[in-house]
Amino acid sequence: MPAGPAPLCLRPRGVARGAVLTLVFAGVLATAAATGVLPREDEAAREPRTGAGDRAVFDRAALHRAAAEAAADGKSGKQAAEEFVSRSGDRWGAVYDRREYAEFERSLDGAYTGVGLSATRTSPGGGVEVARVREGGPAERAGVRPGDRLLAVGGRETAGLSVSEVVSLLRGDGVPGSTVALRIRRAGMTWTQTLRRERLSTDPVTVSRPDPRTVVIRVAAFSKGAGDRVREAVREAPPGAGVLLDLRGNAGGLVDEAAVAASAFLDGGLVATYDVEGEQRSVYAERGGDTGRPLVALVDGGTMSAAELLTGALQDRGRAVTVGSKTFGKGSVQMPSTLPDGSVAELTVGHYRTPAGHDVDGRGIAPDVPAQDGAEERARTVLSGLGGGS
Repeated sequence: MPAGPAPLCLRPRGVARGAVLTLVFAGVLATAAATGVLPREDEAAREPRTGAGDRAVFDRAALHRAAAEAAADGKSGKQAAEEFVSRSGDRWGAVYDRREYAEFERSLDGAYTGVGLSATRTSPGGGVEVARVREGGPAERAGVRPGDRLLAVGGRETAGLSVSEVVSLLRGDGVPGSTVALRIRRAGMTWTQTLRRERLSTDPVTVSRPDPRTVVIRVAAFSKGAGDRVREAVREAPPGAGVLLDLRGNAGGLVDEAAVAASAFLDGGLVATYDVEGEQRSVYAERGGDTGRPLVALVDGGTMSAAELLTGALQDRGRAVTVGSKTFGKGSVQMPSTLPDGSVAELTVGHYRTPAGHDVDGRGIAPDVPAQDGAEERARTVLSGLGGGS
């Protein structure tokens, strides 16, 4: 287990609520809670990095002073904190009120109130688009499609808003049955669509056996229990069968869960290192994993954060062949800080590295076998060559 609290909105064993660390960039789980599709995969809020400003350790004391001074003047401490975070250059920073943060934490259990879509910004200053739509959710039933441009949410234009702010608007009051109006543009047409939020749930791990020698384990998010589900799937795999670990679109989750998943394939050892305000810490796998079964990890540009941590561990330690496209590159550590008015700021305090010391943040992980179209077929071919699969 980690030498210190392991990152990501994770609540490491033995660590108090106030010491929770998040390795997911601010807004990922929040987007899930807002839109209702997961923590992390379908609800992944993805925002591009813009450079060195993300590397600075955040001045939490100054943030607290700004929020306290605003509250003393009868102003909104949350708004003051949002302005402070915006000026700081912390690309992944975000501020939540009490209700929003409670919903954020509930999302770790795999239940969400939202409309079932994922928001993304494709470039700095670019528009906000729909990245994914949950099957059967309010957005899909209303005809919303991936690639649709979100011009406004809840009456506010998205231009100039961070993805986290868009997420907050999508989430609204978090009450099932409440509505939110989306201004949408598609192929030159613009219209307003009103959606009713619902309580949605997601199974973060699904297992299939396309043939007797292949087990496909798809991990949509590292929410609570996902790591044990992966270990169970590996234990139940037929003798000699290879595993295709599908991490595409997995925007992260709890680092503890990613470490447990790593324990399914590793016999202990280092999973990742990370720093928190200059203090170096480590995350380890438990002993007893299946180290001989053929393994291929399938990744893409939506593989983020804790999912990248797992990918890097399997790749660096020679346990898996990675197939697909370069991962997102989100390797910063966030820590929540409670402000005087009860709101919570998620602030960047450090960065994690793979076992070989590679810094993922802003760089991503290049797969061993590049593949775009037909990536899953390519992955199954590679798995077959390792001795697993048909």
